[in-house]
Amino acid sequence: MNTKTLMIQGTTSDAGKSAIVAGLCRLLARHGVRVAPFKPQNMALNSAVTVDGGEIGRAQAVQAQAAFLEPHTDMNPVLLKPNTDIGAQVIIHGRVLANMDARCYHDYKPTAMRAVLESYQRLCAAYDVVLVEGAGSPAEINLRDKDIANMGFAEAVDCPVWLVSDIDRGGVFAHLYGTLALLSPSEQARITGLIINRFRGDVNLLTPGLDWLTGETGKPVLGVLPYLQGLHLEAEDSLPRESGVVKDVERLRVAAPVLARMSNHTDFDPLRLHPQVEVCWVRPGELIPSVDLIILPGSKSTRGDLQRLREQGWDAAIHRHLRYGGKLIGICGGFQMLGRWIHDPAGLEGEPGSSPGLGLLDFETTLEPEKQLRRVDGRLMLSDALITGYEIHVGVSTGPALAKPVVQLSDGRWDGAVSDDGQIFGTYLHGLFDAASARDALLHWAGLAVRETPDYRQQREDGINRLADAIEAHLNLSSLEMWLT
Repeated sequence: MNTKTLMIQGTTSDAGKSAIVAGLCRLLARHGVRVAPFKPQNMALNSAVTVDGGEIGRAQAVQAQAAFLEPHTDMNPVLLKPNTDIGAQVIIHGRVLANMDARCYHDYKPTAMRAVLESYQRLCAAYDVVLVEGAGSPAEINLRDKDIANMGFAEAVDCPVWLVSDIDRGGVFAHLYGTLALLSPSEQARITGLIINRFRGDVNLLTPGLDWLTGETGKPVLGVLPYLQGLHLEAEDSLPRESGVVKDVERLRVAAPVLARMSNHTDFDPLRLHPQVEVCWVRPGELIPSVDLIILPGSKSTRGDLQRLREQGWDAAIHRHLRYGGKLIGICGGFQMLGRWIHDPAGLEGEPGSSPGLGLLDFETTLEPEKQLRRVDGRLMLSDALITGYEIHVGVSTGPALAKPVVQLSDGRWDGAVSDDGQIFGTYLHGLFDAASARDALLHWAGLAVRETPDYRQQREDGINRLADAIEAHLNLSSLEMWLT
């Protein structure tokens, strides 16, 4: 097996690991290299449905796109979706295994590592290069035992590591030097280069610091990547740093409550990037402002997030918004919240029991163990517009409101519900706004008369290409070229 493997690790979460892997995937793929992304273990609530009908982290789906590949479960064999502060749903090879608390999962890690290595070996058999993304930081002392996400994996497969740190947040020299200091001698030797990410200003002023860093650590600085203003890549988990494009035209105002277990907030990206849409994230302690449209996002813990929504007084704000003629969309867990009841008899997302919904649509939802994972397409009932998306949910909804669905799917099923007065729209489909025709129809329904709808897929491609161009221009890739030969 002649497959080359390189791992990108970071000094912190959100240091730029996902982006650099995506950029390198595109750069290598441009040159005809058969390259695949890989993340042994991902903890994220943004996920994607794969070509083989499983579930992986959203970042790996973006990296697959960068490599001109369909996302596959082998690209992220272990996915953890937090449902409490101390527990998560554990997904192995794209399928739900169980809910585990942190201690239970720690004991399970050796078994998880076998799944990781199985997927890695399959990728090695199919591709020339595997680019691996670490998770968080390799220097988390409490997570070193049985590690499968960072150096534990790198040592198991004997691959080199590049270490990246984000200078925009400050403390970059301490991050890089301190991370190296906390690694074992064999782990330190495995790091073959350092990358500084998101730099603003004159890079020549950084030269003394770079010289010091190389002198103190013995590691070459492979390059300094600039801060790419307005770069769009679908986020792995955290909310985007920037609100989107600057809007100086008449626009539709959209508010989205930030739920504790909010999932797949990438649903909002086509709206954030739309020149006539302003998306406002409403965080705990904030009031929902006067807007045209409120969107309730997906949730990994629907009953718990519904309770928090009520505690914030957002339910009253939603009712007031509707009284004044505003529009409301619920997506997946947000759709379930619109009904009369949410039942969780098996305690899949918390304590067993039932919770009253917002009572805005006449249906009930029961959470069932088998997760629904599908890529779908169909027609939007509002305008017969083409819609594409994907389902990731455990709820089964029933009730009179479903007699007025919002989507006719190409597989013959119907999805979602719309209120009799046309103000409320609910669906299980993520990716609701990705297709331009559906986005146009929904924005028109919400009150936007003039539309300048961009091509969202092209925006995603532009972001990946821009990142690859920056890596090619600002990193010393001679070590990569030597390693590939």
